[in-house]
Amino acid sequence: MNVTVTGQHMEVTPAIRQYVIDKLERIGRHFDHVIDIHVVMKVEKLRQHIEANVHVQGNDLFAENTHEDMYAAIDGLVDILDRQVIRHKERKTDHRHQPSIKHLEISE
Repeated sequence: MNVTVTGQHMEVTPAIRQYVIDKLERIGRHFDHVIDIHVVMKVEKLRQHIEANVHVQGNDLFAENTHEDMYAAIDGLVDILDRQVIRHKERKTDHRHQPSIKHLEISE
């Protein structure tokens, strides 16, 4: 899993970069086929904005979050991505097909 962290109008410190990488490991625990993640952090006046593009096998996922604290924005972003990855995994592995009513035969 390749993680790219960039900052716009801010410097990405090693502490923030490591915090993002540690939090994104949770996504890798839920789904093994994550190819790469691109994270962009922005500062807009007093708001901290973070967005991520996650390239997984068969799909691209996008999430964004805004908060006054960058660490809280990262936590919210990872929660959103975690839900999206779990939903993607369920859709990919759910191959059960419910038969429709017209396919059911009623024997008397």
